[in-house]
Amino acid sequence: MNEKELYKLLGANIKSCRKRSGWSQAELAERINLSVNFLSDVETGKKWVSPATMLKLAEVFRLEVYELFKPEKMFSDRSQKLLSKYTEDVVCAVQKVRQKYRVVK
Repeated sequence: MNEKELYKLLGANIKSCRKRSGWSQAELAERINLSVNFLSDVETGKKWVSPATMLKLAEVFRLEVYELFKPEKMFSDRSQKLLSKYTEDVVCAVQKVRQKYRVVK
């Protein structure tokens, strides 16, 4: 793996984690104190983040830093789509329960 591929892997994983969390780029950028434009460049593999930002990302996603570098292609595209859909369904269900019972995060 070369440096460019590493940038793209990190960016893709950040984007994937952000989407699984149900956040827009603006929401994630605010949570970790980055500009939306910079976050966009990171997600597309154009820019790299500092170690401090990597720690913030891992913390906000409740991961270990090394998990930001795990290739997602451990599953087939079909399996990946099913996992993504399942994750979206779970997030929606949790949000509905929180709204119904006014649970504050």
